[in-house]
Formats: sequence, structure tokens, C-alpha cells
Amino acid sequence: MPHSREPLTFLVLDVARLIRQRFDRALDKAGIGLTAGEARTLLYVSRSPGLRQTALADWMAIEPMTLVGFIDRLEAAGLVVRGPDPSDRRAKLITPTAAAAAPIERIEGLAQIVRRRAIGKLTAAQEEALRSGLAAIRDGLAAADLAEVA
Repeated sequence: MPHSREPLTFLVLDVARLIRQRFDRALDKAGIGLTAGEARTLLYVSRSPGLRQTALADWMAIEPMTLVGFIDRLEAAGLVVRGPDPSDRRAKLITPTAAAAAPIERIEGLAQIVRRRAIGKLTAAQEEALRSGLAAIRDGLAAADLAEVA
């Protein structure tokens, strides 16, 4: 099937799946000692330290119980801590520890290599057009979600 006839959603999902597979393989080869889910959780926590577990699960688009397992293992490894939320005693805030800095740097390096390989054949103009188009789609979908909630 010519690419122009292939549904855009199929292309986006295939690209996301392939990037995730490449990242998983790179992570395995690097010997960091974290699963892909744990590495992804650690990156999300590093980008928004002090986020509630429930918000983190939503952001990562995973089930809260799946996230709990990742956080349990990251906490046991000394890479994150759970702390109380001052505005809600039942909620826990997740923060990376100082020991997480080196693994986060290695994970981000691997992710950057995978991203470069994924877009390596694009010109700068194609990359910018793709980024702009995908951002517009994301923003449109997010706005539609907000409208449905309202």
C-alpha cells in the first residue's frame, strides 16, 4: 500500500511501536538494570518531580497498579522516594533521589540515540513539519478531551 493511502493513525502507532522496541533493546544492551517500564517511569518522575502517583499514571497512560510496581522497584533501588502530599495525606508524591541522576543521564542518552536514528533520514524542514503537525494533532485531541469533560 502506498504511504499516502495508509491511515495516518496506523503510521503513528507503527512508528511509536518501533521506537519503543528500539528503546527497549538499547536499554537491555546498556545493562542499566532497569526494565523499560521502570526507565520510563524514572524519566517521567525526573521531568515532573513531586507529581502525585495518580497523575503520573495518567500522564504515562498506564494503570495505577502497574505504576505502583515500577515505583516499588525504583524505591527499593534507591532511585525514587515517596513522600506525603501536604494537601492530601492519602496521596503520595514521587521524587527522584540524587542516586537517580546517573541512570537518568544514561537513559536519556539512549533515548536520544533512538530518536536520532528514527528521524535520521529527515531533513530539518521535514522534522520541523512533522513536529508541528504532530503537536497540532495532540493539541486538537487534548482540547477535544477538555471539551468533553466540560
